[in-house]
Formats: sequence, C-alpha cells, structure tokens
Amino acid sequence: MIEMQDVTFGYREGGALLSGMTLSLPAGSFHFLTGPSGSGKTSFLRLCYADLLPSSGQLSAFGHDVGGLSRDGIAMLRRKIGVLHQDAQFLDHLPVAENVALPLTVAGQPIDMQALKELLGWVGMTGHARAMPPSLSGGERQRAALARAVIMSPDFVMADEPTGNLDWEMSMRLLQLLVELNRSGKTILIATHDMDLIRAARQLEVQARVLRISGKRVQLAGADL
Repeated sequence: MIEMQDVTFGYREGGALLSGMTLSLPAGSFHFLTGPSGSGKTSFLRLCYADLLPSSGQLSAFGHDVGGLSRDGIAMLRRKIGVLHQDAQFLDHLPVAENVALPLTVAGQPIDMQALKELLGWVGMTGHARAMPPSLSGGERQRAALARAVIMSPDFVMADEPTGNLDWEMSMRLLQLLVELNRSGKTILIATHDMDLIRAARQLEVQARVLRISGKRVQLAGADL
C-alpha cells in the first residue's frame, strides 16, 4: 500500500530530516510510529499522504509513484487516506454533523444521512450531532475528527499524536475505535510518543508493529506486539 525505497526528505533550510528509508506498510497492517519530538514523525505521515514529496528515492502509494502524480492524481490518492490530527480543527459555525460530512461536500458527493447517523453513533457522538464545535470536550473533538477522517471510506487511516491532549480513558476509547477499523480491513498508522498506548494495543489483541525514528531513519523496533 505504501512503499518507500531509499527515501530521503529534508526542508530547504536544513539538511535531511529523514534519510535512507526503505520500508513497506502493507494493506491491513497496524503500525505505531515512535521517536522523540522533532524527529520527523509528522513529516513521515505527510510523506505518506503526499502532502510532502521525497527529496530523493521512490515513494509509492496504492501502486502509484507519488512523484509522478498530477494534482488530480494526488487528490484521488488523498481520498483513500483519512488523517486524524492531534489538534482537530473544525468550522465553528457549523454543527458537528455538517463538519463530519464536510469531506463529502467538498468532493461534491451526496450525503447519505443514514450512513452519517450510523457513523456518529459508532464514535459515540449521536447526541452531539447538532452541537457546535466550541462546546465539545477534547475527547469529543477527537471522536468527531475520526468520524470525519473515515467518512470517505478510506483504505488507510493515519493518526498524528491523536491522544496527546486526552486523558487515559478517552485515549483508550479512541484506540479501540482505531483497532475496530483495522479489524474491518483498514490500514492504521499511529504516530505517538506514548508507550503506554502501544502497550495497551497488546491487551486489545491487535497485531501491530512498531516503527522507530532513530538517527534520521525509520526502522522496525522489535517483534509484533
């Protein structure tokens, strides 16, 4: 699904942030990405959904060389990937249900109201469908953001420090939802510094691998959880 062959990435103002990356994130897999702050976890995720392009090497997503995609090709690629950020942003003048459905609106696709209702129910937000984003707690915002990330039925879901602002109970609820997505066939990649969250995945009996950024490289860290 995501293939990297000797991929290097760096920003113009500095040297390589990530280098020599050769790895595969196959369909249906579950990976955690760890590393210290500033090591490049967010940049790695942005490479995976083509928000950044490699400085060198080959990056393929869903069988396509990302570097050779047109703007429309990148747009189609991103429809297959849902992204959940640590600080979920919403349009504060729209209720939760309309914020969740926004990707469909932007893509010009019809909104299946029954499917939207079921999705809000799945993340435990049925009672907040008409609530305005400023009224939501941190956990509610993340669950609404997850619903928005998956409303286009992506094959791959990436989460960037999704539990960084949540207490442990809310973190576990969010992890459980991501595990359920994986069990339904979705590929999951979670960037996190929280080792307790990674250990908790074992209790949920998910087959996960840990990727660690060290010395500007992304490497597998040990065996399956």
